[in-house]
Amino acid sequence: MDTELLNQLIIPLFAFGLSFVFALGGVGSAIALVPALSWLEVPLLIAKPTGLLVNTLSMTGASVSNIRAKRLDFRLGVPIIISSFLLAPLGAWSTRWIPMPMVLAVFTLFLLFSGLILIFFRAGKFEGQFREDRPILAPALIGAVAGYLSGLLGVGGGGLIAPLMIMLGFNPKKVAVITAFVVPFSSLSGLIAYLVMGYADLRLMIPAAVAAFIGGVLGTRVMQAKLKPVTVKKFLGGLLLLLALKMGMQLFG
Repeated sequence: MDTELLNQLIIPLFAFGLSFVFALGGVGSAIALVPALSWLEVPLLIAKPTGLLVNTLSMTGASVSNIRAKRLDFRLGVPIIISSFLLAPLGAWSTRWIPMPMVLAVFTLFLLFSGLILIFFRAGKFEGQFREDRPILAPALIGAVAGYLSGLLGVGGGGLIAPLMIMLGFNPKKVAVITAFVVPFSSLSGLIAYLVMGYADLRLMIPAAVAAFIGGVLGTRVMQAKLKPVTVKKFLGGLLLLLALKMGMQLFG
């Protein structure tokens, strides 16, 4: 497949479309964008920093909005931010010594986990028993695991942070704001690690990231105006399960 054609047309269109669709469910698109780029013959070591750049741009805007509206609980979020920021570069550096089949296996499991969470997880069952304390150790551990996977896979750790924090008893609305604030930090530190290692193609990354940002903004507006995220999330969960199946076939094929 012609590289110039990918850079100029197909990849930005994929990035825009995936970001638009996933934004309809209030979900970041990097988790689908990275495997999609890989199947478009983009090397995985280039696709991953592209996903991290998309995460950084898309979630920064949401974080700024949340801070201005005073919705962010800094004290609860700081341990997650620090640990994820520190561990994301380690995840990126791990690509130098972890065999590619193992990375694909982890990616497949992460897609399965994320898809099942979107389909079956119901935050509402924890309603009425939300915690108001601000522990350090458990959120820091969650942030560390999410940050490492963010750097290793290039997908951001929000899909792991949110359900685990909710399972610990924290308010889902508060967790969503914290997750949106954490992801740009872990994504940026992981992205910097890939850039330092030389795994970057700015001619591919920048058009894809800009297209994804625009698609995410438009998808969010449509979702807020006309759609119920819960319904869309079930569809997105099914899509992630299909992506996991395809990646698993790639792994064992």
